Amino acid sequence: MTENTAPAGIDAPGSAGPGAPEPAPRRLRADAQRNIGSLLEAAKTVFGTSGVDAPAKEIADLAGVGVGTLYRHFPQRSDLVKAVFQREVDACADAAPALSAGYEPGAALAKWLGRYTEFVATKRGLATALHSGDPAFDALPGYFRQRLGPTLGSLLVAAAASGEIRADISPEDLLHAVANLCQPVADEGVAYSRRMVALLVDGLRYGADTSQSRS
Repeated sequence: MTENTAPAGIDAPGSAGPGAPEPAPRRLRADAQRNIGSLLEAAKTVFGTSGVDAPAKEIADLAGVGVGTLYRHFPQRSDLVKAVFQREVDACADAAPALSAGYEPGAALAKWLGRYTEFVATKRGLATALHSGDPAFDALPGYFRQRLGPTLGSLLVAAAASGEIRADISPEDLLHAVANLCQPVADEGVAYSRRMVALLVDGLRYGADTSQSRS
């Protein structure tokens, strides 16, 4: 008899008789979810200090798990790099609604661009990997645009409608502009990028239609 075993960390579905409904998708156990979260957070930290080629043991040790657990969830280094990148993009995109709810449109936009600046300026190792030509990363630029383009677009529309910024700014142009301002500069760190982006944000206010007001 052949055993029906599920991969580690995943609950195996029960057997179903004829006519029974299809089993629900297998879900990660709570401990496996915690391990993945710890690994991604540790990898983000290690990638920032030691680069994306840092030893697996350094990442596993920081996460408090064994190296085998790391490879069970992320068999290839590219799997881990992709997961960290997507998690950080999602966190950046998901920050927008709370900012919009808590601040005036112009301030929400400025704070989100600050959040985006931190993401870009502190993830240079990830950016290098993503532009390495590895086919494993081919889908990530599209993921970046699909998540952050609409997010920034909604913030721009709201700020322009309130008369706080000019209305002719595309989210794609602004994403690229901030990324360019976050390029490494000799003897400068993230604070330099923040100052440059703050100047850019000030420039968005030039030509704003001040007759507009929030409804």
